[in-house]
Amino acid sequence: MYIPSHFLIEDVNIAYKVMKEYSFATLFSHHNGIPFATHLPLILDQENQYLYGHFARPNPQWKDIQNQVVLAVFHGPHCYISPSWYETNKAVPTWNYVTVHVNGEIELIDDEQQLMESFHEMVQKYEAPGSPYRLQDVDADYVGGLSKGVQGFKMKITKIEGKAKLSQNHPVERQELVIQQLERSSGENERKIATLMNANLQRMK
Repeated sequence: MYIPSHFLIEDVNIAYKVMKEYSFATLFSHHNGIPFATHLPLILDQENQYLYGHFARPNPQWKDIQNQVVLAVFHGPHCYISPSWYETNKAVPTWNYVTVHVNGEIELIDDEQQLMESFHEMVQKYEAPGSPYRLQDVDADYVGGLSKGVQGFKMKITKIEGKAKLSQNHPVERQELVIQQLERSSGENERKIATLMNANLQRMK
């Protein structure tokens, strides 16, 4: 990923936070000699440096993915930045965003117990607090049948790159004008970018 120095996420803990909060990722590999991508949730095991997930068995990507260096992209908040918000008319539109790219190698999971553990962890992560749903309460035969329709995997992390493009290449006064405009927006992405931009400015002071 192309990362100008002022957009580089240097603190790996910030990258981990993005990976956890925006865990519905895009996994890229080569299949039959061409790039192939699947959109799927990935669960981070920070201590052991693994990402866990599963493919639908009919998805051909898993069949030749082992021993490849693959790329997982975690898409954070993003939004359009209008030059009309600046103090000058000598400007063009741009886009602010946060993203994390992770390289690694895939190991397929064929152990049913390990696969079920990853299912349980995923349900615990995404179910709302206080939700009555528990995977262990579902009929075991039914869950067992569903598990045969997926191929579990874990990805050993070998490289993490993070980029936060938050107008750091513009004067502070202009960044503040952008923040003011984004804070007036009703869009979730816009307000998140405003919060991140403001936090970045506070760190600079």
